[in-house]
Amino acid sequence: MTANERRMAILDALCERRQDKVCNLAFEFDVSERTIQRDIENLSCSYPIYTTQGNGGGVYMVDGYRMGKKYLTEKQEALLEKLAIRLTGDEFQTMQEILKTFKGPRRKV
Repeated sequence: MTANERRMAILDALCERRQDKVCNLAFEFDVSERTIQRDIENLSCSYPIYTTQGNGGGVYMVDGYRMGKKYLTEKQEALLEKLAIRLTGDEFQTMQEILKTFKGPRRKV
């Protein structure tokens, strides 16, 4: 398995699990923890992945992110939210579902 194949496999695993520990990923991919840390650093430049340290720490995928999913731009999102104000009943609920489904993931701070 090449480094890029491993990184894509890590990304797939995090999309499915939402979080994991570096030691578990190192064991799963049969590499050192430092290799996983470098992979995560590399992936976090292009994907919404973040890490936390300490008890309960690990590697996390931002809530709502899925591989291959298309998201609204901020401009599109703002327009739909503006239009939603004028809707009522089922139309309002449908617009809220659209926004929830296609709104981009937000990084935790």
